[in-house]
Amino acid sequence: MRTRFILGAAYAALVSACCIGLCGSAVRAQADTPETHGTSPKATYKEVVDDYGRAVRIPQPVQRIVSLAPSLTETIYALGLQDRLVGDTDYCDYPADAQKKTKVGGTINPNLEQIVALRPDLVLVTKNLNHIETVQALDNLGLASYATDTHTVQGIISSTERLADILGVSEAGASLGADLEHRLADLQQRLSGIPPRRVLFVVWSDPLISVGKDTFIGDALRWAGASSIVESAQDWPQMNLEEVVRLQPEFLVFAAAHGDSVEASFDSLAERPGWRGLDAVRQRHFAIISDAVNRPAPRIVSAIEELARQLHPEAFSGPSEEPADKKPPVSFSRHHNENRDATEICLCVR
Repeated sequence: MRTRFILGAAYAALVSACCIGLCGSAVRAQADTPETHGTSPKATYKEVVDDYGRAVRIPQPVQRIVSLAPSLTETIYALGLQDRLVGDTDYCDYPADAQKKTKVGGTINPNLEQIVALRPDLVLVTKNLNHIETVQALDNLGLASYATDTHTVQGIISSTERLADILGVSEAGASLGADLEHRLADLQQRLSGIPPRRVLFVVWSDPLISVGKDTFIGDALRWAGASSIVESAQDWPQMNLEEVVRLQPEFLVFAAAHGDSVEASFDSLAERPGWRGLDAVRQRHFAIISDAVNRPAPRIVSAIEELARQLHPEAFSGPSEEPADKKPPVSFSRHHNENRDATEICLCVR
C-alpha cells in the first residue's frame, strides 16, 4: 500500500512537472510571437562592427541618442536627427541648438548616471576623444554604444553614411555624402594645375604645436590646396621654431575665433623672438578659417572651401564667383587662458 502511494505521488509530480514545462514553453513561445493578442512585438536589433572592431547589437529603431563628442553631435544635426538627440556633452556647441540639449558632462569623464537616466537606445563615442573605459562602463550598464574613428576627409564622409544607415536614415546619409563629394570634386577641379601653398597649421603658438601628416586636419589641408611643412607622424607634434624659420612656410593657418581678434594676435607675433624670422609673419600671409576644421564632421568641407579661397583666390575669381577679397562668413571659437599670452590659439575639443 505504501509503495503504491509513493509511486502514485511520484507519477503525479512527474505529470505536474511536465505540465509546468509545457506551459512555460507555451508562455515563452507566446512572448516571442508578435502576433499574440495583448503582447508587445519582439525587440529587433541590428548587429554592426564599430571602429573598435566590436560587434555591437543596436536596438531598432533608434529613437533616443546620446552623443559623447561634438563631432558626432554635429553629424546628428547634419542628418536631420536632432529630435532624437536626448543628450550631449558640455563641449557640444554647434549648432546653437545643441547647447540646449541635456548635458552629460565632459568627454573624458561623462556622468554615467545621467546617461542612464536619459534611457538612450544608442550612445555615440569616438576613439580619439572618449576613453575605452567609458565604452566598457556603458557595456556593463547594458547600454549599446557605437565608436567612430576617422583619419581622412573621405573617412569622415564614409563614417557619416555608415552612421546614417545604423540610425535608419540611409537615404539622408547618401544624399549628404553625395553633396560633400560633389563639393570636393568641384574644389579639386578648380585647384587642378595650381601648385599647393606651403603652410604651417598653428594649433598653439607657445609652445608651437601643429598637426601631423596622418591626421584628418592634415588631410583637409591637402584638399584645400595646401602642403604642410610638418612631416611628423605624431598627431599633435611640438615644433621647433628655428626649424620652422628654416622651412619658411608661405602661409600660417589658424582655426580660431573672431577673425578680428586673431588678426590682432597675429600682428603681435611679429614682436616676438623667432617669429620675426618668418616671411609669412612680416608679410602678413595668414589664413583664418572656421574651427569646423577641428572636428571630423560634415562641416569640415566648409572649412576646406574657406581655406582654399584664401590660399588660392585666383581659382575663385570667375564672373559668377564672389570677389576674391571677400571672405565667406565663418563661425569662429576662441579660448582665452589668463595664464598664457593673449595670442595663444587652442584647438577646440572634438
